[in-house]
Amino acid sequence: MIKKFTKKEKEQLAKQVIVYYDKQSRSLPWRDNPTPYYVWVSEIMLQQTRVKTVIDYFNRFIAAFPTIADLAEANEDILLKQWEGLGYYSRARNLQKAAKIIVEKWEGCLPQEKDDLITLPGIGDYTAGAISSIAYGKDEVAVDGNFIRVASRLLAFNGNVWNAEGKHLISDFWKSVLPKNQASAFNQGVMDIGATICLPNGEPHCKCCPISKYCQSFQQGNPLHYPVKKRKKKRTIQKKTVLLLYWNNQVMIRKRPKKGLLGGLLEFPMIDGYVNKDEVITWLKKRGYEVIRIKKGEQSKHIFSHIEWHMTSWEVEVNSFTVSERIDNAEQWVERGRISEITLPTAFKVFRKRVECGK
Repeated sequence: MIKKFTKKEKEQLAKQVIVYYDKQSRSLPWRDNPTPYYVWVSEIMLQQTRVKTVIDYFNRFIAAFPTIADLAEANEDILLKQWEGLGYYSRARNLQKAAKIIVEKWEGCLPQEKDDLITLPGIGDYTAGAISSIAYGKDEVAVDGNFIRVASRLLAFNGNVWNAEGKHLISDFWKSVLPKNQASAFNQGVMDIGATICLPNGEPHCKCCPISKYCQSFQQGNPLHYPVKKRKKKRTIQKKTVLLLYWNNQVMIRKRPKKGLLGGLLEFPMIDGYVNKDEVITWLKKRGYEVIRIKKGEQSKHIFSHIEWHMTSWEVEVNSFTVSERIDNAEQWVERGRISEITLPTAFKVFRKRVECGK
């Protein structure tokens, strides 16, 4: 049986959250100047990414694209270069898609209403609530992972917080607590409590928590029991062979298919599975490349949310780039000295470093 809060308890809880935020809030660039554009960009960057990492990316991004109009007009290659290292590149592309719509439909100003915001590419229920409440002061909750964790511990909720029923219960709880005309401070206060006190990994700092007196899991002495953990799916391991192909002091890169993992991004040529030297030579010969030298290269592993790439590599020097059977029209040669200017996913960090280091 979960805890039932009285109206007075909810009012007191909300008050404590706001007092805490007023006194202890974190200083962050998008908070120090909470324009709708800044709030929007920060919320998109903070998806799947730590605050500490986002700060420098945010500052560089805003310097490169000071306004929504600048973002809408940006060259995609420059945009993706600014995003390089954050991962989940679809976030950057959706930012630009949304920026173009905002310029065309709302004269470059983010709409205020959640129902309008949620129609934009890359903006879901949480992000729409965050922008509407933080930037415009609308009475909307912004239920993210912090809200879910804090509520599950406050209520000692033993159910599944990740299914539709659990999410609905958590959302309804926060809506019933949200104080009128104070959504910005309240939402950010709960976020800060979740991020710095009611921790997702490790022991929560309950003795420092401004709302611990209302917390059922704290009273029971078992906050780590909540939220009830969902069984993690085992990641699929995919073996890959990366080819660093050199010709005339250039290295080959190619564009991945538009759809799917890392869609439309650049990569070094890859072969599914681990292949030996003879198989590499045969693979290249079919594509019109004559191998001069070949040697075993670096190994690396990259973890995505649902799969792992286990990569080995071969460094190959070829003496012909007259391709008799051009299978992949997305291939291009780049000066080795310019490889740092090219936007490559973090998965290829080890291999790019090898190219930069030279022979």
